Amino acid sequence: MKPWPLDQHYKFRNQTVRFRVEGSGPPLVLIHGTPFSSYVWHRIAPHLARLRTVYLYDLPGYGQSEMRQGQDVSLGVQNALLAELLAHWQLDRPDVVAHDFGGATALRAHLLDGCEYRSLTLIDPVAVAPWGSPFVRHVREHSAAFEGLPPYIHEAIVKAYVRGAIARDIPDDELAPYVSPWLGDTGQAAFYRQIAQMDQRYTDEVESRYAQIRCRTQILWGEDDQWIPIERGLHLASIVPGARFVPVARAGHLMQEDAPEAIVAAVLDFLAA
Repeated sequence: MKPWPLDQHYKFRNQTVRFRVEGSGPPLVLIHGTPFSSYVWHRIAPHLARLRTVYLYDLPGYGQSEMRQGQDVSLGVQNALLAELLAHWQLDRPDVVAHDFGGATALRAHLLDGCEYRSLTLIDPVAVAPWGSPFVRHVREHSAAFEGLPPYIHEAIVKAYVRGAIARDIPDDELAPYVSPWLGDTGQAAFYRQIAQMDQRYTDEVESRYAQIRCRTQILWGEDDQWIPIERGLHLASIVPGARFVPVARAGHLMQEDAPEAIVAAVLDFLAA
């Protein structure tokens, strides 16, 4: 499995958040979604780091950041962490690229916490109601039962779930870095914990304020996204002032695996404009 070191840490509400900084140039922050980690940027960050100082981190309860019982990993805290990290990194108006729950996190930090961005690129973000698959709704109702599944059944569920976000046929060795953080007693409990805490009220809280977004915004959407249909992206683009909408062919929800070159090209073009 390809190494993905996050060699620095930040203490947020008595829990450890792992992050990494690479490259040089103006700041660019990458924010992942669920059920992923900063590893989603492994094909993208090296290209962006040639021109930018790239900041990436694992959300609390995800990847290499701390996972523990009783942890709040909801969207209600992720924006507060982002605001603290931007202050810790001493970043003033960075460019931000955010995927899935990371999109909701960036939007909440901007609209609720006053974080300012030079630009915002959203990739298949969780932003417009309704969202949440039948699987997510079922787990939310029975999370304790899922935490007690035999490990081999749990692993099969996670593999099938993540594969549903990718349009191409991804082999097991490439899938492994997405699955491995959720294995073992700690990882299995954390996987169902983050699903149990998914709540649409956190996007409802800001959806009516998208017309107040104060930065240049582009929205990338996989045309084959099976988790959030492209129609939600078109609606989002219609209510964000001046938003640039970029549909990406042959890409699912995890566009970073289906079309990383499209993300790199769109981000660099947008940053240069």
